[in-house]
Amino acid sequence: MGEQDIFPNGMRNDQLDNETIYTWFERLGYGDYGKAIDGTWYAKIPNGPHAGSHGNLKNHIVTEHEDGTITVSPSILVEYGDGKSWHGYLEKGIWRTV
Repeated sequence: MGEQDIFPNGMRNDQLDNETIYTWFERLGYGDYGKAIDGTWYAKIPNGPHAGSHGNLKNHIVTEHEDGTITVSPSILVEYGDGKSWHGYLEKGIWRTV
């Protein structure tokens, strides 16, 4: 198994009732995750050539923990049109690359 990068900077940041989805996406920092007003979970990847790209987690199981962090399963794979991708995990608010 190769060396993994760990990013403990993920922070929960839910969409506010008075903001658009686009304003919320701009407000999310690298590694942040949160729930939209409609209940859909989103996350911004923490690193890589497309760091800060966001995506929804509708094809994943999101487990909320008592401290407000989340665990997402299965692993998160974000693919881009330029052939690059990001693959990793978000466990109790901590990002880890594969």
